Amino acid sequence: MAERSFAREVEHLRLGAGDIFRGEGILAITKALLQAGVSYVGGYQGSPISHLMDVLADANDILDELGVNFQSSASEATAAAMLSASVMYPLRGAVAWKSTVGTNVASDALANLASGGVTGGAMVIVGEDYGEGSSIMQERTHAFAMKSQMWLLDPRPDHACIVDLIEKGFELSEASNTPVMLQVRVRSCHMTGSFVARDNVRPAFTIADALNNPKRNLDRIVLPPAAYEHEQEKIRKRLPAAIDFIRSHRLNEFFGERSGRTGIIVQGGMYNSLVRALQFLGLSDAYGDVRLPVYVMNVGYPTIPDEVEDFCRGLDAVLVVEEGQPDYIEQSITTVLARAAVAAQVRGKAYLPMGGDYTAAVLTKGIEAFLEDFDPARLGNRPPKPDVAPLMASPAIARLKEAVPARPPGLCTGCPERPIFAAMKLVEQELGAHHVSADIGCHLFSILPPFNIGATTMGFGLGAASASAFNVKAEKRAIAVMGDGGFWHNGLTSGIGNAVFNKHDGVFLIVDNFYSSATGGQDILSSRALNKRRKTNNSIVDAVKGIGAKWVRQVDRTYDVTRMRAVLREALTTKEEGPKIIVASSECMLNRQRREKPKVAQAIKAGARTVTARFGVDEEVCTGDHACIRLSGCPSLSVKQLDDPLRDDPVASIDNSCVACGNCGEVADAAVLCPSFYQADVIHNPTRWDRLKERLAAPVIAFLQRRQDRRAICFEA
Repeated sequence: MAERSFAREVEHLRLGAGDIFRGEGILAITKALLQAGVSYVGGYQGSPISHLMDVLADANDILDELGVNFQSSASEATAAAMLSASVMYPLRGAVAWKSTVGTNVASDALANLASGGVTGGAMVIVGEDYGEGSSIMQERTHAFAMKSQMWLLDPRPDHACIVDLIEKGFELSEASNTPVMLQVRVRSCHMTGSFVARDNVRPAFTIADALNNPKRNLDRIVLPPAAYEHEQEKIRKRLPAAIDFIRSHRLNEFFGERSGRTGIIVQGGMYNSLVRALQFLGLSDAYGDVRLPVYVMNVGYPTIPDEVEDFCRGLDAVLVVEEGQPDYIEQSITTVLARAAVAAQVRGKAYLPMGGDYTAAVLTKGIEAFLEDFDPARLGNRPPKPDVAPLMASPAIARLKEAVPARPPGLCTGCPERPIFAAMKLVEQELGAHHVSADIGCHLFSILPPFNIGATTMGFGLGAASASAFNVKAEKRAIAVMGDGGFWHNGLTSGIGNAVFNKHDGVFLIVDNFYSSATGGQDILSSRALNKRRKTNNSIVDAVKGIGAKWVRQVDRTYDVTRMRAVLREALTTKEEGPKIIVASSECMLNRQRREKPKVAQAIKAGARTVTARFGVDEEVCTGDHACIRLSGCPSLSVKQLDDPLRDDPVASIDNSCVACGNCGEVADAAVLCPSFYQADVIHNPTRWDRLKERLAAPVIAFLQRRQDRRAICFEA
C-alpha cells in the first residue's frame, strides 16, 4: 500500500476543455501527459517522484480507457529502456524517477537513446532533489543533459507553465528527434494551483499499431558506422532544429520593465524564489510584477544565443541565478556574449553561493550586492528586509540549544528494523566490531546513534556489492545490508549473484519490509499484499536459492531479538564457506499503522469491543540502566526525573506515540521483556463481563497496594 491514496483526486484527470483543474503539481503533470496523447508511461519511485507514481497507479482505470500502458518499472534503467518504443515508432512516451541517482542508474539506456534519437516524443521527468531537504549527494541533472545532448526543460513553478511545457516538450522532442528531460523540484511537485484544462487525447498511433506493423531503421541503432554519424547529426540537424523550435514557440519567458542598466537571467525553477527576493528589495510585488528585466530560462539546455544576445544588449551587467555548481549556465551565457561581442558583464557565483539552497534570504543578499555595484539607483526606496539574525543570537535561543539535545534522523516508532540493529550491537559485544557495508533505504539510519553501524553506502541495492572487496580469509567476516526494494532494484544480480559466483565468505542481511517502505510503501515483487494488477508474493528466499545460495536463513519476526542475535552469531561464526544470507522480515510499522488505525477508530466509533495494547515502565522497578534506549532509540522512549531524593538517575518513560511493538523491552535483555516494562490492555466499549471483572479486581488490587504500603520501610525526616 502506498503512503497516500489519490483515488479521489485522479477523477479530476477526466476534466475536459475549458474546465478548471485544481490540485497538486504531480496531478497537473499527469493531466498534461494525458492531454499530450502519451502512449505509455513508466518510472521508479523516489522523492519527489514517488507520489507521481502513486497518482499513475491510482489512475490506471483512466489510463486504460485512453489506451495508455503504465508500467511500474523495476528500476530507472528499466524505465529508460521503455523509451526505446519511441525510437522506431511515432509513439509518445514518458518515464519518471528521482534525480540524480535515478539518472545515474538509467545512464546506459539514456546514452543509447540520445545517440540514435527518437521518432516519437520521448520525455524523462526527473525529480531534481537538490538542497538541504535532499536525501542524496548534491549533483544536478544539467551535466547529464549536456553530456548526452538531451534538451533540459526547467519550468517556472506555475501549473499552467508546467502543463504547457510538457505538451510543448513532446513536440520539441519530435521536431528535433531528441529525447527531452523535464526537471521538477520538490516544491513544484507538491504546490497547489490551477490551470485551464484541455481534453485528454487518445494516442493516434497505439502500442498495438506498432506491434502489428513492425519497423526497423539501421540509422537509429547505435552500432558503427551509424554511431559515428549520430554525433554529427546532433550538431548539424538536431540542435538547430531544437533552437528554432524553442525560439519560435517562445518556451523561454521575459518579464519586467525593459529599462535600467542591469537584468537578471534565472533558471525557470528558481523564478518564484527570485520574485520573493525582489519583493524584499522593493523591486516586485507578490504576483511577479517585477521592475527590472528578467529572462526566465524554462529551457536550461540548450542556450538560445539570439534570445540571450537580445536580452543583454544595452545592459551593463546581468546576474545569472543558477542554483548549484558547476556554473554551467553562467559559462554558457558568457560564451554567447563573448562570441557576439556584447559588452554586458556576466555575474553569478561572484554574488551567489556556489552550493546550497537559493532561498529568498540568500537571493536577497546576492541581488542587493549585485545592484549596489552595478545599478544602485534601483535600490532607492527599499522596504525593511526580514532579518532573523538578532533572533537567532538571543540568549534564549542559546539556552534552548543547551537544554534540547540534538536528535539525528532515525527510524519510526515501532520500526521492525530497530531490533535487527539492536541484535547486531549485541553480537558486536560478543564478537567485536565488523566491517558493515550499508545501503540506501530506511536501514541507512543505522549509521547514526544509537546504533552507529555502517561504514559505506554506494547506491540503491549496492550494499552487498560494496562489500565484495572484502572477500578474503580473515578472523572476521564483512557484513552487508540492503533492503527488499534495493534487492529487487539490482541487489539480486550485482550483490547476491556476484557473491555466489565469487564464493564470497561474507554475511548478507536483506531487510524485508513487505514493500518498498522508504519511498512510500509501493508494492514490489516480494510484497505480501495482493495486487490485482501486479504479481506479488514472490519469495526473496526462493530468489537467492534460485541463483545458487546455500546458507540461507529467514527470520519472519524481527522483533524476536533473541532469534535475530542467534542467527547473526551463527552466520559470523559458522565454518561453512560461501555467502551467508539472512532475510529479516517484518512489516513496516508505519504502513501497518496507516492500515490498522483507521480500522480500530472505526470499530470504536461503531461501539464494538476493541482492545488496544499500551506499554509502560514501572518507575519503582526501573534501575535507570537505559539499555532499552541505547539499544532501541525508539522515539516513544524518553527519560523521566523522579521526585524521590534517593534516586538521582532518571528512569525510562514511554509517551503516547508507542505502538506496543514490544521491542524496547526485549532488547533490554534480548531474552525476555525487561521486568520494568509492562503491557496494559485498554478495552474500548467494554462488555458487561469486562465491567464485572473490573469491579471484582479493583478491591483486590487496592487491598494488595495497601498491604504493600504498610510493609514498606519509611524514613522520617
